[in-house]
Amino acid sequence: MRRTMTMLAFALVAASASAETIEQRIVPCLACHGEKGQSETENTPSLGGQQAPYTLIQLFMFREKLRVFEPMNEMAKPLTDDDLRLFSDFIAKMPKPAAPADAGDPARLQRGQALVQQNRCDTCHNPDLSGKENVPRIANQREDYLAKTLAEYKDNSRHGYDGSMADVMGPITPEQIGDLAYFVARVR
Repeated sequence: MRRTMTMLAFALVAASASAETIEQRIVPCLACHGEKGQSETENTPSLGGQQAPYTLIQLFMFREKLRVFEPMNEMAKPLTDDDLRLFSDFIAKMPKPAAPADAGDPARLQRGQALVQQNRCDTCHNPDLSGKENVPRIANQREDYLAKTLAEYKDNSRHGYDGSMADVMGPITPEQIGDLAYFVARVR
């Protein structure tokens, strides 16, 4: 699977090199992250409405291999600083992900909301979890991606800009990670 994604990334980078407009150049990104900015690909984040400064930093980290995921590292490798800004600004203007149609399990939503308040997620990510500056929008993100990312912060296999996410995730149990991801993916 990883080899297939890497080969796809190489092909898409080659194809996008000759593209001229941002709309043409972003097509390879949207193949995985969702045509309208809402991912339908397992464990792949939705990009729509993501904060431009946050996206810029993430793309830079992928380009410089400070954050390692081979397909993204290859996609970002040829991008200039101006390209990074162009992509980040475009992504910020895409429609934000929508909450799932179903209202969800009230008990899980209540537990997740309590965890958001208890751990002050709404302080850095905003009360509506829309993010700000270099803090990501997490509202209505894919549940599987949220759970994976929170678990990676907990086990310290994913690093943030500082240790705050690892500190927050330290006392959170795997069951609580599930409830947190469930709630955040369904914020209304």
